[in-house]
Amino acid sequence: MKMAALFAVVVLAFMHGEGLGAQNRPDFTGVWTDYVDSPQPAGARGGQGAAALDLPLTPDARRKVEAYRKLVEPTGETPGAYCLGPGMPSVIFGGATYPMEIIHRPEQITIIYELHNDVPRLYIGGRNVPEADRLPGGNGYSAARWEGDTLVVETTKLVEQVDQRYPHSDRAQVVERYQLTKSARGERVLVIDMTMTDPVFYTRPVSGQKKWMEVPNGHLLPYDCAEEGWRKRLEQLEQRAAEAVAGPRSGR
Repeated sequence: MKMAALFAVVVLAFMHGEGLGAQNRPDFTGVWTDYVDSPQPAGARGGQGAAALDLPLTPDARRKVEAYRKLVEPTGETPGAYCLGPGMPSVIFGGATYPMEIIHRPEQITIIYELHNDVPRLYIGGRNVPEADRLPGGNGYSAARWEGDTLVVETTKLVEQVDQRYPHSDRAQVVERYQLTKSARGERVLVIDMTMTDPVFYTRPVSGQKKWMEVPNGHLLPYDCAEEGWRKRLEQLEQRAAEAVAGPRSGR
């Protein structure tokens, strides 16, 4: 009976993509904030704008990006102002000082970014959807696997985006490597190394690194981006109602 029970445990572990030795793997569960010593990508100025980085864009991609910049820069418009998250791979680098929360299960890792309530999901082992059923989107589809104590995440099924710091085509592939380390003060630090390849937009792969520091017993705050737009709309309606009551002004 004991052998049968042990066999069942091993089978279940493999079904969930864990296998033997899973007990030695790191658990990313927790709330994480921007690590103060985290290096920013070269030339980065923050935000979602593609202008924040000097990237090895192909001529066609550069024309698309420059056309987008020319369109929006005079107005200062950004996707974030319209409650849109940045998409992959920019979402990896977070936004300003907004934290993220990771819920770590053996077969799926769910990341909740406070900014825009963005929720990428990383699927492991049997939890993965068949490739034919994977749908494209701003965050794409992320399949993960373990290489020792490093979580390797491959994201495909992206849509073309020119409105983020790492613009890309729908043929882009993003590979992330998640590792846990500790700071000099002993805090847990999550290091994410990113490499993106895209034969349509780039002449060579591009990469970046982001470090997150754990916030013990941390919590995310509500982020309702649409609320501000609704309040502005109410102000417009109140102004129109007041003008209707006042009636047209007589000319002099």
